[in-house]
Amino acid sequence: MKKIKVDLGPRSYLINIGSGILKNAGDIIRGVNDSGSCFIVTNKRVRLLYSQTLRISLERAGLRVMFFDVADSESAKSYLSWLKVVKALAGFDKGKGSCLVVSLGGGVVGDLSGFAASTYRRGIGFLQIPTTLLSQVDAAIGGKTAIDTDFAKNLIGAFHQPAAVISDISVLKSLPARQTINGLSEVIKYAVIFDPHLFRYLEKNIKDILNLGTANLEYIVTRCSRLKAGVVCVDEYENKGYRSVLNFGHTIGHAIETVTGYSNSINHGEAVAIGMLAAFSASVLLGMADRSSYERLRNIIASAGLPVKIDGIRSSNILSAALYDKKTINGKRRWILPVAIGHVVVCHDLPDYIIRQSLLNLY
Repeated sequence: MKKIKVDLGPRSYLINIGSGILKNAGDIIRGVNDSGSCFIVTNKRVRLLYSQTLRISLERAGLRVMFFDVADSESAKSYLSWLKVVKALAGFDKGKGSCLVVSLGGGVVGDLSGFAASTYRRGIGFLQIPTTLLSQVDAAIGGKTAIDTDFAKNLIGAFHQPAAVISDISVLKSLPARQTINGLSEVIKYAVIFDPHLFRYLEKNIKDILNLGTANLEYIVTRCSRLKAGVVCVDEYENKGYRSVLNFGHTIGHAIETVTGYSNSINHGEAVAIGMLAAFSASVLLGMADRSSYERLRNIIASAGLPVKIDGIRSSNILSAALYDKKTINGKRRWILPVAIGHVVVCHDLPDYIIRQSLLNLY
């Protein structure tokens, strides 16, 4: 089992990565938290697959356990879902605040349960067991929690670091193909921002990754986790400007999700793939990046099975939604623009005509 430290002083924790480590969850939890019970937020599909293994491990460690299901879609990140989780948590915990909230699922479950943990009794312990590629490489690390509104995705949220992250690579083999592809969008994001070697690895091994090769999955989860941990250690609360680079592709990506009503017609990874292409296109239009690098990005996105075109969404609606994005400062959209594969810059004053043209290039 590999262990990566997210070094945040008293809020430090380990990301545990390995195949088959879910059965060790009880021992890991006992090592980081003294709560006597675990309130596990999940969804029905994941619970049917993994609740027995997790329950046995937790009860063997002397922990009292309750599973609580939420919807298996972005719609779960709502005020009503948050309220249901908090009510169920309060009933299980008897209002004592001595319970550990455990997220068992993808990024949606992690965001919702983490936000519930951050708000219940002004904050109680929280632990992440991510079961999707996207959550293992990105969403489960860093302490960002949130729910959505009609205006924008993740508009209401808090920073609340987990006590630990348990990333069991073996659970990724039960994912539907679309969920694997969804997660690859975030892996590609990390490669473009930080790591040209990772980008070349994806270009060379994309077929094996899509076929869920254990060694390939462990490599990309470990590499992305290490990159994310490094960013979080430098800029935990995203108030130093450095962590904002992780939003590459997300300004337009989140806008697309908002315009489509967080529906299943386009998921987070698919929207971010379009957002990355839009940002890279803008960079090419500004003369900051070369066309050949853009084509490499487009090719790897297509090879991963992600969309490279916008279909059925008006560009004006996307631009309007982007203005409400939480990454907007003083009415100006904050863009992360690539200069080359492995190097991005932050831009606050991108002209609207550049944004519009970068979107039109994707129709």
